[in-house]
Amino acid sequence: MLRLSKKAEYALMALKDLALRSEAEAASAREIAERYGIPVEVLAKVLQRLARQHLLVSQHGTHGGYLLARPASRISVGDAIEAIDGPVTITVCSSADDDCDQYATCNIRDPLWRIKDQIVQALTSYSLQAFATDEPARVPILMSRRTSEQHVPVVRVPIDGR
Repeated sequence: MLRLSKKAEYALMALKDLALRSEAEAASAREIAERYGIPVEVLAKVLQRLARQHLLVSQHGTHGGYLLARPASRISVGDAIEAIDGPVTITVCSSADDDCDQYATCNIRDPLWRIKDQIVQALTSYSLQAFATDEPARVPILMSRRTSEQHVPVVRVPIDGR
Protein backbone atom coordinates (compact mmCIF):
# COMPACT_ATOMS: atom_id res chain seq x y z
CA MET A 1 0.00 0.00 0.00
CA LEU A 2 1.31 3.40 -0.95
CA ARG A 3 0.94 5.54 2.13
CA LEU A 4 2.41 8.79 3.44
CA SER A 5 3.97 8.85 6.87
CA LYS A 6 2.34 10.98 9.55
CA LYS A 7 5.37 13.30 9.38
CA ALA A 8 4.83 13.79 5.64
CA GLU A 9 1.18 14.62 6.34
CA TYR A 10 2.28 17.14 8.98
CA ALA A 11 4.75 18.64 6.50
CA LEU A 12 2.01 19.09 3.90
CA MET A 13 -0.32 20.63 6.48
CA ALA A 14 2.35 23.13 7.54
CA LEU A 15 3.37 23.93 3.97
CA LYS A 16 -0.24 24.49 2.97
CA ASP A 17 -0.70 26.80 5.96
CA LEU A 18 2.39 28.79 4.97
CA ALA A 19 1.36 28.89 1.30
CA LEU A 20 -1.95 30.51 2.24
CA ARG A 21 -0.18 33.32 4.13
CA SER A 22 1.41 36.39 2.63
CA GLU A 23 4.99 35.75 1.51
CA ALA A 24 6.39 37.88 4.37
CA GLU A 25 4.24 36.38 7.16
CA ALA A 26 6.23 33.85 9.16
CA ALA A 27 4.65 31.26 11.43
CA SER A 28 6.25 29.44 14.34
CA ALA A 29 6.19 25.69 14.81
CA ARG A 30 4.07 26.20 17.95
CA GLU A 31 1.53 28.36 16.12
CA ILE A 32 1.07 25.83 13.30
CA ALA A 33 1.06 22.87 15.68
CA GLU A 34 -1.65 24.41 17.87
CA ARG A 35 -3.78 25.34 14.86
CA TYR A 36 -3.87 21.73 13.62
CA GLY A 37 -3.48 19.73 16.82
CA ILE A 38 -0.01 18.43 15.94
CA PRO A 39 2.54 17.63 18.67
CA VAL A 40 4.87 20.68 18.75
CA GLU A 41 8.08 18.66 19.14
CA VAL A 42 7.28 16.50 16.11
CA LEU A 43 6.30 19.45 13.94
CA ALA A 44 9.41 21.37 14.96
CA LYS A 45 11.57 18.49 13.70
CA VAL A 46 9.55 18.25 10.48
CA LEU A 47 9.93 21.98 9.84
CA GLN A 48 13.67 21.80 10.54
CA ARG A 49 13.98 18.99 8.02
CA LEU A 50 12.04 21.01 5.42
CA ALA A 51 14.41 23.91 6.07
CA ARG A 52 17.46 21.62 5.61
CA GLN A 53 15.94 20.52 2.29
CA HIS A 54 15.58 24.21 1.27
CA LEU A 55 11.78 24.20 1.17
CA LEU A 56 11.54 26.55 4.16
CA VAL A 57 13.66 29.29 5.66
CA SER A 58 13.63 30.14 9.33
CA GLN A 59 13.72 33.66 10.73
CA HIS A 60 14.92 34.28 14.25
CA GLY A 61 13.73 37.03 16.53
CA THR A 62 10.51 38.40 17.94
CA HIS A 63 8.52 37.97 14.75
CA GLY A 64 10.45 34.91 13.64
CA GLY A 65 9.21 31.61 12.38
CA TYR A 66 9.17 29.74 9.10
CA LEU A 67 8.55 31.00 5.57
CA LEU A 68 8.48 29.21 2.24
CA ALA A 69 11.95 29.28 0.68
CA ARG A 70 10.49 30.03 -2.75
CA PRO A 71 7.03 30.74 -4.18
CA ALA A 72 4.45 28.01 -3.60
CA SER A 73 4.13 27.63 -7.37
CA ARG A 74 7.76 26.43 -7.44
CA ILE A 75 7.46 23.82 -4.69
CA SER A 76 5.81 20.52 -5.55
CA VAL A 77 3.89 18.16 -3.33
CA GLY A 78 6.48 15.57 -4.37
CA ASP A 79 9.29 17.82 -3.08
CA ALA A 80 7.64 17.93 0.35
CA ILE A 81 6.97 14.20 0.54
CA GLU A 82 10.47 13.28 -0.59
CA ALA A 83 12.02 15.73 1.90
CA ILE A 84 10.36 13.82 4.74
CA ASP A 85 9.85 10.23 3.54
CA GLY A 86 12.57 9.92 0.90
CA PRO A 87 11.93 8.69 -2.63
CA VAL A 88 8.52 7.21 -3.41
CA THR A 89 8.65 3.44 -3.78
CA ILE A 90 5.95 0.81 -4.21
CA THR A 91 8.10 -2.29 -4.41
CA VAL A 92 10.93 -3.56 -2.25
CA CYS A 93 13.19 -3.53 -5.29
CA SER A 94 13.04 0.12 -6.26
CA SER A 95 16.09 -0.24 -8.48
CA ALA A 96 18.26 -3.02 -9.86
CA ASP A 97 18.55 -5.25 -6.83
CA ASP A 98 20.67 -8.35 -7.12
CA ASP A 99 19.74 -9.33 -3.54
CA CYS A 100 16.19 -10.28 -4.59
CA ASP A 101 15.76 -13.98 -5.30
CA GLN A 102 13.03 -13.27 -7.88
CA TYR A 103 14.75 -10.36 -9.62
CA ALA A 104 15.58 -12.29 -12.81
CA THR A 105 12.15 -13.93 -13.08
CA CYS A 106 9.90 -11.21 -11.66
CA ASN A 107 6.96 -10.45 -13.95
CA ILE A 108 5.51 -7.49 -12.01
CA ARG A 109 8.58 -5.35 -11.32
CA ASP A 110 8.65 -3.37 -14.58
CA PRO A 111 4.90 -2.58 -14.70
CA LEU A 112 5.00 -1.52 -11.04
CA TRP A 113 8.04 0.68 -11.71
CA ARG A 114 6.10 2.39 -14.53
CA ILE A 115 3.16 2.95 -12.17
CA LYS A 116 5.53 4.38 -9.57
CA ASP A 117 7.01 6.71 -12.19
CA GLN A 118 3.52 8.02 -13.00
CA ILE A 119 2.78 8.57 -9.31
CA VAL A 120 6.05 10.49 -8.92
CA GLN A 121 5.24 12.54 -12.04
CA ALA A 122 1.82 13.42 -10.61
CA LEU A 123 3.28 14.42 -7.23
CA THR A 124 6.10 16.48 -8.71
CA SER A 125 3.90 18.33 -11.18
CA TYR A 126 1.28 19.27 -8.56
CA SER A 127 2.45 22.54 -7.03
CA LEU A 128 2.03 23.54 -3.41
CA GLN A 129 0.07 26.54 -4.69
CA ALA A 130 -2.46 24.28 -6.45
CA PHE A 131 -2.53 22.00 -3.41
CA ALA A 132 -3.12 24.92 -1.03
CA THR A 133 -5.96 26.35 -3.10
CA ASP A 134 -7.39 22.86 -3.70
CA GLU A 135 -7.17 23.09 -7.48
CA PRO A 136 -7.83 19.78 -9.22
CA ALA A 137 -4.74 18.04 -10.49
CA ARG A 138 -4.25 18.23 -14.23
CA VAL A 139 -1.59 15.64 -14.68
CA PRO A 140 -2.04 13.29 -17.61
CA ILE A 141 -1.62 9.67 -16.74
CA LEU A 142 -0.14 7.56 -19.49
CA MET A 143 -1.77 4.17 -19.83
CA SER A 144 -0.52 1.60 -22.27
CA ARG A 145 -1.28 -2.02 -22.88
CA ARG A 146 1.36 -4.21 -24.40
CA THR A 147 0.98 -7.69 -25.68
CA SER A 148 3.69 -9.86 -27.07
CA GLU A 149 2.20 -9.52 -30.57
CA GLN A 150 1.40 -5.82 -30.82
CA HIS A 151 2.06 -2.44 -29.31
CA VAL A 152 -1.01 -0.37 -28.51
CA PRO A 153 -0.56 3.42 -28.62
CA VAL A 154 -0.39 5.36 -25.38
CA VAL A 155 -3.66 6.94 -24.27
CA ARG A 156 -3.59 10.13 -22.17
CA VAL A 157 -6.24 10.32 -19.46
CA PRO A 158 -6.36 13.50 -17.33
CA ILE A 159 -6.76 12.89 -13.59
CA ASP A 160 -9.68 15.28 -13.23
CA GLY A 161 -11.67 13.30 -15.80
CA ARG A 162 -11.65 15.95 -18.56
